[in-house]
Amino acid sequence: MTAETETKTEATATGSCCSPSGSCHDSSAPEAGSGTVTTVYQVSGMTCGHCEGAVSGEVSEIAGVTSVKAVASTGRVTVISEGPLDDEAVRAAVDEAGYELVGRAA
Repeated sequence: MTAETETKTEATATGSCCSPSGSCHDSSAPEAGSGTVTTVYQVSGMTCGHCEGAVSGEVSEIAGVTSVKAVASTGRVTVISEGPLDDEAVRAAVDEAGYELVGRAA
């Protein structure tokens, strides 16, 4: 998966790895719907929009995930899913992207 790959909720790619805003994707927060679970994770190593895109892309491939929003400046990754996620699946996805899942954000 490349940084320019869209997550499931994005309509268009910026066409650039890092846009002037430092993000590879829409800057709006994911929207939660009824029957969804929102979980916030702490990830270390993200420094730019490319990092955000890599993490978002991998996590979005987990079954049941409907939205992902990664923010490099805080290291937080907000995941909206149809039900509770297996933290080990999230850890594996973050690892595949080249970063480290610290755990759930407090």
